[in-house]
Amino acid sequence: MQATLATAAEFKGAGLHSGAAARLTIRPAPAGHGIVFRRTDLDGALVPARWDHVQPSRLCTLLQGTNGATVSTVEHVMAALAGTGVHNALIDIDGPEVPILDGSAAPFVAGILRAGLRMQRKTLRAIRVLKPVEVREGEAFARLTPADHLGIDFAIDFADAAIGHQEKRLDMANGAFLRELMDSRTFCRQADVDAMKANGLALGGTYFNAVVVDGDRVLSPGGLRHADEAVRHKMLDAMGDLALAGAPLLAHYTGHRAGHALTNRLLRALFDRPDAWEWATCSDDLQSRLPGAGVDRYDPAILTDRAATRAVA
Repeated sequence: MQATLATAAEFKGAGLHSGAAARLTIRPAPAGHGIVFRRTDLDGALVPARWDHVQPSRLCTLLQGTNGATVSTVEHVMAALAGTGVHNALIDIDGPEVPILDGSAAPFVAGILRAGLRMQRKTLRAIRVLKPVEVREGEAFARLTPADHLGIDFAIDFADAAIGHQEKRLDMANGAFLRELMDSRTFCRQADVDAMKANGLALGGTYFNAVVVDGDRVLSPGGLRHADEAVRHKMLDAMGDLALAGAPLLAHYTGHRAGHALTNRLLRALFDRPDAWEWATCSDDLQSRLPGAGVDRYDPAILTDRAATRAVA
């Protein structure tokens, strides 16, 4: 069955790149609605959260509605919705950028679980990948291969010793997103921060909503939440960008130095090949293997506390 929120969940904060204050409210929506943003500051202009509404943007995922309204930095809230098994929601936002909060998806997850989930009497369909699909850009690539559940593996390489080479592989079924990925924050190099701010970006970024590194040093107070927090965050981003497929994916995603743009190119390549995918009606067994299965047993207060305090030396 499909699912939505039982009540609304509200979030307030600043946009990572614009620095502008934003209020975002995730509201329940009827079965078959999907995930749609509504710009309350633009007479309710609608922006569907779908792969074919993604526009080129530096450093984040940006969506554009048919009327020109945009919403940027949607990847963390989309990952939270996918990771909690929410299929239908109307997301009111009073500006052009989703608030960054603590730089992870954990506050969104906690808010969704606090609002509660409501099952809907309509069958859920998933997108089953039938053939491998891959896109490349230089040394970076992203790939989807057939699987009976969503899996993600990712590899990154950075010159800074605080990050270096990291790789991780996860089966995303049954709450793995909450256990393994949701609290991992966006990250960047101090030199990149300086360059972005000089170019009018990252105006809302702080050492508290991003992991900032400089060589072998982690500059953000409290250090890392996971020793491999960087690759975990890249997997979180991939989860959010894949959620723009419009339905749960039955596939294994592999990313090597991939980013938002490459993952969107991958979805476009998939849907350009009708022989590479099909709709699958979700039986109880299949739905039990999706990322959001069983997440209603998690205590949102515990999740919020863990995201705020977890650190490793």
